[in-house]
Amino acid sequence: MSSSGLDIAELSDSERSALETYTTVTGQEPSEAIPLLRRCQWNVQIAISKFFDGEGPDPVEEARAVLDNTPPPRSNRQTQNLMRDDLRAQLAPTIRAADPALRVVTQPEEQPVYRPPLLLALLFTPVNLLYRLICSSFRFFGALFPFLPRFFNTTANSALQGARRNTNGRRALGPKDTAARFIREFEEEYGTNSLGFLENGYNMVLEKAHQDLKFLLVVLLAPEHDDTNGWVRDTLLSREVVEFVNDPQNDVLIWGGNVQDSEAYQVANSLRCTKFPFAAAIVHTPNVSSTAMSVVTRISGTTSPPEFVEKLRSAISQYKEPLERIGASRAEQQASRSLREQQDSAYERSLAIDRERARQRREAEAARQREEQEAAERQAAEEKRIHDQDQWKRWRVQTIPDEPGPEVKDAVRISIRLPSGERVIRKFGPDADIEELYAFVECYDILQESQERDTDVEKPSGFEHEYQFRLVSPMPRTVHEIDAGRSIRDQIGRGGNVLVEPIDEESDEEEEDA
Repeated sequence: MSSSGLDIAELSDSERSALETYTTVTGQEPSEAIPLLRRCQWNVQIAISKFFDGEGPDPVEEARAVLDNTPPPRSNRQTQNLMRDDLRAQLAPTIRAADPALRVVTQPEEQPVYRPPLLLALLFTPVNLLYRLICSSFRFFGALFPFLPRFFNTTANSALQGARRNTNGRRALGPKDTAARFIREFEEEYGTNSLGFLENGYNMVLEKAHQDLKFLLVVLLAPEHDDTNGWVRDTLLSREVVEFVNDPQNDVLIWGGNVQDSEAYQVANSLRCTKFPFAAAIVHTPNVSSTAMSVVTRISGTTSPPEFVEKLRSAISQYKEPLERIGASRAEQQASRSLREQQDSAYERSLAIDRERARQRREAEAARQREEQEAAERQAAEEKRIHDQDQWKRWRVQTIPDEPGPEVKDAVRISIRLPSGERVIRKFGPDADIEELYAFVECYDILQESQERDTDVEKPSGFEHEYQFRLVSPMPRTVHEIDAGRSIRDQIGRGGNVLVEPIDEESDEEEEDA
């Protein structure tokens, strides 16, 4: 968009989203859509309404025009005035090939019905009867002389419109329900047909034709008109017309309405319908405006099937090529948008893969640090255990009694074979507990280091010492458990041989299983 000096990259995320929504609905080029969205303060609904209905006068531009002594820009909105349009058509040498097809204000889907209180209804009954009589008079003269409403002012014209809207006591419905009622009444009157009237409001059908780049055939019927029944049976439902409308190559959508309904009556005024039965072809006209839906042909009054088809074919052939160019442009834009979405999706997938790899690396690094920390904690715990065990040995050495002398007749003489193969013979007191023998074996290396014993070593706090060996008599094999709580003499006797066996948890489990 270098030609317009606009750059989509400069827009914020909300503005990009509004632009994408607007271009999706309207199919307008971004270079033309961005200025309109800026004038609408990036309000998508207001911009879409201006796209279909045209923009009103811009007060800022008018003020600038007054300051510059230049005429303000003309409004794109065209107001319908039947009398002025007819006079202009009579004075103009030629008729424009395409007139804009504006949207109409339709009945809300759910409109609450106001019911006055009973007392007020009784009081205003004479006024209501007089009002209905006057409206019926206007309707009667308007039906006899169709040109009369054009010479009345806006108030009279509104009264006529109001009278026609409420004729025959038809209930005002929403656009979709009104279309369904028209289709049902049409089939009841003329039988089942294959025309395929769209069951939706006029505005929605107009937007669908704009989006799908198709021709919209609007059929307006007046049941009280004398030529309506014959025209529908002989022309509209003829095989030639039905085949032409249903031909997929012609891209025709058909919508019908009864002018006794409010929406169809407003459509008739918008399309400048002056004679019934009436049909009009509406299509998107890019040569007139990039956003316009225009009436390309009008078929008023009774026409033969060949004439009806010929007028539609002429309009379609005239505007088919521009629609194909717009369709190709939209397809190219959609392909570009799809390619961009695929690129964005690929980028998001690549970004997600990179994020997953980064997460895995972080988790691996955290696991490595956790393992290193656990290993350091285990090493510190092991070092502390070894230090506490050595301190416990030095403390326990202080409480081991000396070997009894020759004067002790009941001393117990024990021959101890250490795991290293060394044999140690020592005497113990007759009342010495079996734990004394275990403590001697545990602290034997400390006793060998120095004959002098430390007296100031304290027991390590929070340390529970466990003997990692057991004393076993070889023949017969007897394990002298420290938990037995008996003395050495009770378990071994006055003398004996014991072996020091290191405790192996796996071998103990195998022995228990055996």
